[in-house]
Amino acid sequence: MESTIALTGYVGHDIELRSTRSGVPTVSFRVGTTPRVRTESGWNDGTTTWTTVVCYRALADHVAHSVGRGDPVIVHGRVRTQVWTDAGGEHHEKTVVEAVAVGHDLTRGVSAFARVPVRTAGDGPAAPVGTAGEAVTEAVEAGEAGEADLEEAALDELDAESLEAAGEDEAVEARIS
Repeated sequence: MESTIALTGYVGHDIELRSTRSGVPTVSFRVGTTPRVRTESGWNDGTTTWTTVVCYRALADHVAHSVGRGDPVIVHGRVRTQVWTDAGGEHHEKTVVEAVAVGHDLTRGVSAFARVPVRTAGDGPAAPVGTAGEAVTEAVEAGEAGEADLEEAALDELDAESLEAAGEDEAVEARIS
């Protein structure tokens, strides 16, 4: 039996698209959730809970190009424990949510959706729709850009850095293989 979770909150930092050693796109970001607590003096903020969310493959590409720091999001995924040993031989464990779906929380604002062009196996990475889908989508609608421009923008924006901790990278590789 798998443990699944759905959470809502705000993205705590800028999202960076990275790749594992085998080239699988990945993003990792933290979502903060702060409950409202009723006290004798009225409503107050409770303690913020920070949850690490990881995304792989096409979802990682889409999240990196659609979600930014401070955005309200809804995340649905599986609870996972990542285990690795660092270069110094120290054992580490981290509980994360391996996202199946990520989207903007529309109870807190509006969002625009733009489909990614259909790709064949040799086309390369998914094309972005721009930050929050605005600049690239507007250019396409105005006839100033086409699908080739979307793909070129994707290649310009992809970050091919490896994960920071080599041990963590190996744990992720084993998990998604």
